[in-house]
Amino acid sequence: MSRHNSPLRYPGGKQKIAPFVYEILEENDLLGGHYVEPYAGGAGVAIDLLVKGKVSHIHLNDSCPAVYAFWHSILKYPQEFCRRVLTASMTIEEWQKQRDIINNPKGVERFDLGFAMFFLNRCNRSGILRAGVIGGMKQDGRWKMDARFNRNELIRRIELISDYKTKIKIRNWDAEKFIKQYIPRLPDDTLIYCDPPYFNKADKLYNNHYAPEDHQRIAGVIQEEIKHPWIVSYDNTNEILFNYSDRRKFTYALRYNAAKAYQGSEIFIFSDDLEIPITSEIPSIDHALEEYHYSA
Repeated sequence: MSRHNSPLRYPGGKQKIAPFVYEILEENDLLGGHYVEPYAGGAGVAIDLLVKGKVSHIHLNDSCPAVYAFWHSILKYPQEFCRRVLTASMTIEEWQKQRDIINNPKGVERFDLGFAMFFLNRCNRSGILRAGVIGGMKQDGRWKMDARFNRNELIRRIELISDYKTKIKIRNWDAEKFIKQYIPRLPDDTLIYCDPPYFNKADKLYNNHYAPEDHQRIAGVIQEEIKHPWIVSYDNTNEILFNYSDRRKFTYALRYNAAKAYQGSEIFIFSDDLEIPITSEIPSIDHALEEYHYSA
C-alpha cells in the first residue's frame, strides 16, 4: 500500500485509487501534465501524483473556507503550522476551543481557522468535523483523541507538501465557477478529477453538501463545460446514474467505516475522450471489495 501524504483524513478519501489515475494518465499521454480537483478535500490523489512525479502541477479548489484555510496555511506558513502541530494540547478543553472556532469562524484569522479544521479532522471520529471527539468527552474510550495525531508523521507530510508549493495552486471558489472560469485556462495536457460530495448521507459527512437539484446541475456543468479529459466519482445511486446516463462508467463495492462500518457502492464516470485502461489496480472492477478506514 502506498504511503499516505495528505495530512487530512477525509470521508470518501480516494488516495487508494491514485494508481488507477496514474494508469489513466499513462494511457492518455497525460503524464507530466497538469491535474485538477475542483472538490479537493484531502487531495490525496493529487498529492500522491505530484510527489511521485506523475504530474507537474496540481490545481486544488474547495468551497469550504476552513478546508481552503488549511491548504493556504501549510503552503504559505509551513514552519509555523508545524510548530502548532508540535505544541498542540491534546485536551478536551483544546478540542472545545478548536470546535468553537469552526462553529463561529467570523473574525478568525485564516491561519487559526485552518489549524482548527486540521485539529478536528485529526481528533474527531472518522475525520468528520461534525462528529464527536475520538474517545468521547470523558476520554474513556478504547482510543483517545490523539490516536490519529502522530505529530512527527503529520509534520513530515506538511513539510513534504511545502517542498512542492510552487507546483500547487489553490482556490476557494464555488466548484461551478471554478469549472467555468479557471479550468478553461489550463493546458491541453490536463486531467480533471471531480469528486463531489456524496448524494446520500452527505449532510452527515461534510459541512458543504448538495441538494438533489445541485447534483443534477453540476452534472450538466461537468459534461457541458469541461473540454479537458475528466473523471467523476460518486456513490452509486439511481439519481447519479440518470444524471450521467450517456457516459461510460463502472461500479465497485466499498466498505466504509465512518460512524459505523457499512458497505456501499462507488461509481466512476468518464468523459468520452478518455481511454480507459484495463487495470488490475482496482481489483475486479465490477463489485470489487476495498477497505476504507479513514485512519491515515
